[in-house]
Amino acid sequence: MINTNATNFRKQLFELIEQTIKYNEPVNINTKNGNAVLISESEYNSLMETLYLTSIPGMKEKLENGVNTPLEECEEFEW
Repeated sequence: MINTNATNFRKQLFELIEQTIKYNEPVNINTKNGNAVLISESEYNSLMETLYLTSIPGMKEKLENGVNTPLEECEEFEW
């Protein structure tokens, strides 16, 4: 994560936005009133999808089970 203050963020705005998009590198922007974090749209969408999936009862356990299943025990599925 990149840390910067609001003044430097304004000076480097375009560069930091491009870096955030290209490398999914969050930017922590410090101000006297608190901090803000800039993330890419794809990272935001991933976070929202994760929150949605883990809000479904039992889905977290199903996902964990799937991740922990060895590949050789998986069945091939055709759409």
